[in-house]
Order: sequence, then C-alpha cells, then structure tokens
Amino acid sequence: MRTVFGNWKYILNNLWYVLPFAIVPGCFLALSMDFSASSALVKDFFTGDPRVDFVQCLRAWSIIRFDSVLGAVYSACAFVICAIFLALLLVFVEKHLRIGKRTLSGLMGQFLCILPSAFLVMTCYTLFFEIWAVVLSAILYVISALPTTAFVYILYVLAAGAFMYVLMYFVTISYLFLPCKQLTGFRIYDAFVYSYRLMAKVRGRLILSMLLSFAVLVAATCGLAFAPVYVFRPVFAVLFIFLFLSFGVRMETVYFDADKLDREDVLKSYREL
Repeated sequence: MRTVFGNWKYILNNLWYVLPFAIVPGCFLALSMDFSASSALVKDFFTGDPRVDFVQCLRAWSIIRFDSVLGAVYSACAFVICAIFLALLLVFVEKHLRIGKRTLSGLMGQFLCILPSAFLVMTCYTLFFEIWAVVLSAILYVISALPTTAFVYILYVLAAGAFMYVLMYFVTISYLFLPCKQLTGFRIYDAFVYSYRLMAKVRGRLILSMLLSFAVLVAATCGLAFAPVYVFRPVFAVLFIFLFLSFGVRMETVYFDADKLDREDVLKSYREL
C-alpha cells in the first residue's frame, strides 16, 4: 500500500511545503482543458447518444487545446511551467527524503542539472499522450458508427478502459527516471535502464495508483460536465494542483522504496519520539 498511497501520506504531512510548487501548474493545466468539447462529449454519452465526432472527441481527450489561439498559448505555457515546477518539486522532496530538511537552500544547482531531463520526460509524455488521444478518438469514432446503441456503449467503455491501462503502462516505463538521474548521476541511458529495472518490481501497484488518480479526473469531468465554465475551471485547478503533487511526489517515494533507500524524513521523525 505504500506504493499506492505513500505519496498522499507525504503530501498531507508536508502540504504547506509542497503546495506552492503545484499552484501555477495546476491553474495552467485547468486552462489547457477544452471545456466545451469535454462537456459536449459527456452530455451526449449520458443522454443516450454515444455517437461522437472525431474532432470533438480528440479535443476532449487531448491535453493540447486547438480550439483557439489563446487555448494553444495556455497549453504551451502549461508544458513549460509543468516541466520547470516538476523539477523544482523533485529536488525539494528528494532533499527532504535524503537528509530530512525542508529548505530551499542548495536546490538551484541540482534544479539546473535535472531541468533538461524534466523537459525531455515531459516531451515524451506529451507526444505519447497526443498519439494516444488520436488513436483512442479514431477507435471511439469507428465504434460510434455501429448501428446498435447498446453495443456502442459496451465497446466504448471497454475501449476507453483498455486505453487508460495502456497509457498508465507507458508512463511507468520512464516514471522513475528523473529521481534515478537525481540520486545516481548516471547518464541518460544508464539512468533509464536502472530505473526501469527498479520500476519492474512495483509496476502493478504503480499502475493501480495512477489509474486511481486518472479515474478521479474522469469522474470529475463527468460530474462537472453540466456545470458552467466558471465552476469547472476553479474546481479543476484545485484537482490538478493535487494531481500534480501526487504525480511528482510519487516519483520520489516510490523510487526510495524500490531502491530500498532510507528515508531521512521518516527516520528523523522516529528519532524525535
């Protein structure tokens, strides 16, 4: 259970220290969602009309807005900001886990070292997610063309569930790369190979943890589809703040657990008893 919920325990125990790293990324991620497309897709699905338009479906699943120039700008800003703040969050959490200190001193050097790798990982994730969204949208579009509505609903849910699993599986492949690069100083290829071996020990639990987070996101999208945009954006900003924290903190807590490293933040708390 440490793999699945250990990150949330750390976040709750250190919320006011890590929260500032996620506020700006969370807000821009919320602005990067195409509310009109997501809302229309959910409304059609739950009102008995699962027939989807390919472009509308792609707009709903994609993390890059292309409904307007401003939306594209928000998406570009979200990409850059998420990479920067993910690197900042990782170096802060890693320092706390390794030496038990929650301070900003001495972080800049490590931040500059890991920032290029953070951009590399973020680029890989973004490219794969967009390919995933295109393929999923095409499959859902083909399914929606079937004549039997009940059959469309069944295949729609099965395809979406299967693709979510594929997405989480891909994310786990390089998920421990950044903390491994931090702690070992290996070259990119060596860090990837070593982190992949560590990840193989915890892949099932890691996928479960990510699927739970993704399920919360999907459920929130469905629940807020009928709400006005001025309600949708703030709620999703808060949701993305905590999902961003979960994504980054989980990297560090799972890596320390998989590599059997002592966590000084936990040991220090034991010594104080």
